[in-house]
Amino acid sequence: MRAITIPEPGGPEALVWDEVPDPVPGEGEVLVEVVAGAVNRADLLQRQGFYDPPPGTPPYPGLECSGRIAELGPGVSGWAVGDEVCALLAGGGYAEKVAVPAGQLLPVPEGIDLQQAAALPEVTCTVWSNVFMIAHLRPGETLLVHGGASGIGTMAIQLAKAVGAKVAVTAGSKEKLAYCADLGADVLINYREQDFVEEIRTATDGAGADVILDIMGAKYLERNVKALATNGRIAVIGLQGGIKGELNLGALLSKRAAITATSLRARPVAEKAAIVAAVREHVWPLISGGHVRPVVDRALPMSEAAAAHRVLEESGHIGKVLLTLP
Repeated sequence: MRAITIPEPGGPEALVWDEVPDPVPGEGEVLVEVVAGAVNRADLLQRQGFYDPPPGTPPYPGLECSGRIAELGPGVSGWAVGDEVCALLAGGGYAEKVAVPAGQLLPVPEGIDLQQAAALPEVTCTVWSNVFMIAHLRPGETLLVHGGASGIGTMAIQLAKAVGAKVAVTAGSKEKLAYCADLGADVLINYREQDFVEEIRTATDGAGADVILDIMGAKYLERNVKALATNGRIAVIGLQGGIKGELNLGALLSKRAAITATSLRARPVAEKAAIVAAVREHVWPLISGGHVRPVVDRALPMSEAAAAHRVLEESGHIGKVLLTLP
């Protein structure tokens, strides 16, 4: 088969569309013939040599895909050859085929085509596990989403609105904020022109955000705590603004607040399966019912993965960028 390889870490040009050995599904795995994959910022880090895949994972980038089951490995039940699926991966999605633990498979939701389904696994699993399973966002609470126009952000807006929460977002342009508003965001903050701490306090009559979904890390740490409500929760899922920051524990303690930081890729297979099962139970009905949808900015051929990486690096996109196969 063919896959995107990284012979040497570097810029987008380091991605090479090459012939590689076919994967073989092991115990509890299925082989998926890939129709589409999606680009995530973790893929950019892997290309640069900063985010190696977990042991035993294919060396090719790609944390999610959609396609058709081509083969069942030993011990797999509940799935059949030919089933159309999307999958959460630890790696290997930039390829024509990938072996996937069966617990990380999801059926394609009603009303979503097979190619678009590639935009769902990573964002739904990330948002549901962090905002709902860990931070326990409840109806009537306020969620602040940094990077509201990203793949994660566009999904977080929709899921939070679907459960009856108020949503505030930050983004860097009027166009991105307008799109967030179309998805249901209530409070729109241009981080280039406005102070999100002051804006969130104004929007909540001084109370602050109950949950903050943060992709920035160190750069936003102090201000996130200031923007947080009493009993608030910060879920850190990205470190685009650095890895080391200073935390005023007194401020955190006075608000009886909590900070969690998680990644999805390196979790044990059983943990991922539990998250996928929760997403299938809670999120899939919302998608099939038309209340939540994937947001896809564009789709490029898999062989043009370098161009897709440049799109993400320029941050001009809204939602997900897909890589497709014929």
